[in-house]
Amino acid sequence: MVRPPGAAYAAEMQLELRHLEAVCRIAEAGSLGRAAVRLGVSQPALSAQLRRIERVAGGELFTRGRHGVEPTPLGEFVLSKARLVLGEMDALAAGARAVAPHTPLRLGCILLVLVDGLLGQLERVMAGRDIAVTVEHSATTLTRQLGAGRYDAVLYGEVNEHEVALPEGASARTLVAKEPFCVRLSAAHPLAGKERIALAELADESWMTLVEDDDGGPEALVAACAKAGFTPALRHRVADRKMHYDLIASGRAISMSQPTAPYAEGTVLRPLEGDPVLGRIRLAWNRAAVPARHAELLYRAAVHAYLANVGNNAFYREWWEARPELHPVLEG
Repeated sequence: MVRPPGAAYAAEMQLELRHLEAVCRIAEAGSLGRAAVRLGVSQPALSAQLRRIERVAGGELFTRGRHGVEPTPLGEFVLSKARLVLGEMDALAAGARAVAPHTPLRLGCILLVLVDGLLGQLERVMAGRDIAVTVEHSATTLTRQLGAGRYDAVLYGEVNEHEVALPEGASARTLVAKEPFCVRLSAAHPLAGKERIALAELADESWMTLVEDDDGGPEALVAACAKAGFTPALRHRVADRKMHYDLIASGRAISMSQPTAPYAEGTVLRPLEGDPVLGRIRLAWNRAAVPARHAELLYRAAVHAYLANVGNNAFYREWWEARPELHPVLEG
């Protein structure tokens, strides 16, 4: 019997959980580029993997258009089965962890400024408890893994009106209800000497896109720039913090930044007139894995880690102190 081209390869390759995860992430993200970021792989690698999966599945799983990708009828079928399988595996992992003794508390975070000092605060308020802290680049990944039992608690951000969906069985508490994003630019930039910058003055700049692209940040920036009369040129995405700062210091890009961000050589932070983009920081935890007492300790540690950075920039310290109603409340 003569097999059609690719049949031998398809017969050899078996679909694995990572393949099902990739298909689900592509569907959730709506584009290969965003899915690649969330999966931590390059877009060409993800495209090649998708082609291999499609050969095994027997046809195209997604149609590609100007606005991203959409599942084909075959893709919808594969997605329905993939979600069932991944859901069962998540339940298995969560159930096994629930009965395992002496497991460390696992905290997932996006790359917030407070993360740098968080571990020290956790060791102070939760002495004697083993804690593992992992940084992710996606709020969606964090909350999904919270539901899957891979994290016991997660610390994440939301921008403007965006709300991150939480899994069943999770509780959440707001750490910081509102903080105004500012702009980081080269110390040699013509606007670096201004105390406050109007967003419209940055219309011709190349922007560094946010690594976390599913917290509402990119949409908020684009919407704010539209109100200011321009479309931002989002040309760079750099996850490495030093490379990020070096690119800005060289004058090749600017970026949005939390107002608590520390000094970086060759750059300055400046507030934006009217505070057009506002952030919010939240802590969520699995109630079955984290008792109320430990949730309060986690919250307390994160608050102290945040407050330690409020004084990094005088303009933000003044803004913060003028708004005591936004300050987090510590029990006891």
